[in-house]
Amino acid sequence: MFQEHALFPWLTVRQNMVFAPRGRGIGRRECERRAREYIRLVQLDGFEGALPHQLSGGMAQRASLARALSMDPQVLLMDEPFGALDAQTRAQMHALLQRVWMRKRMTVVFVTHNIREALVLGDRVVVMAGRPGRVLWDLEVRLDRPKDPDDERLVALSRQIRAALREAQAQTRPVAGADGGTYSRRQAM
Repeated sequence: MFQEHALFPWLTVRQNMVFAPRGRGIGRRECERRAREYIRLVQLDGFEGALPHQLSGGMAQRASLARALSMDPQVLLMDEPFGALDAQTRAQMHALLQRVWMRKRMTVVFVTHNIREALVLGDRVVVMAGRPGRVLWDLEVRLDRPKDPDDERLVALSRQIRAALREAQAQTRPVAGADGGTYSRRQAM
């Protein structure tokens, strides 16, 4: 699942749900059952016949999530799927994804640049630094679900991660060398 919903614009929500499972050889009846189940799960009842352009951004992402789930994956890869959504819709998608996870208990790999989002959605958060890309922190987030983004423990973890990222960035900031070249602070020391 990506930032853009990637729904087929000429297919309805229900048709988008059954397209991929049918392509994998799953029977029509099972595809329809899955479509009903996941449309209900992501709260799109009544929009089965809508085309993607008739949906709001959040509704399109919910349809995209339902389509991904209809494939019954062991691992769901989500690459910044809520990045283009407004704050309120994003919070609703966080709550929805937590409900889905609590029901399905599948592995979800969620890529985001939003620290609070990672902490709210993740049980394990891997914090990466750039230049060079490396793991700064591999953190287990042991909080009961559904997680509250305003939970003091979550806010404290968010502050710690931001501090670690600032420190990592300061260590790799380019500095001018005597020979006119530029070096990372780590190299220069």
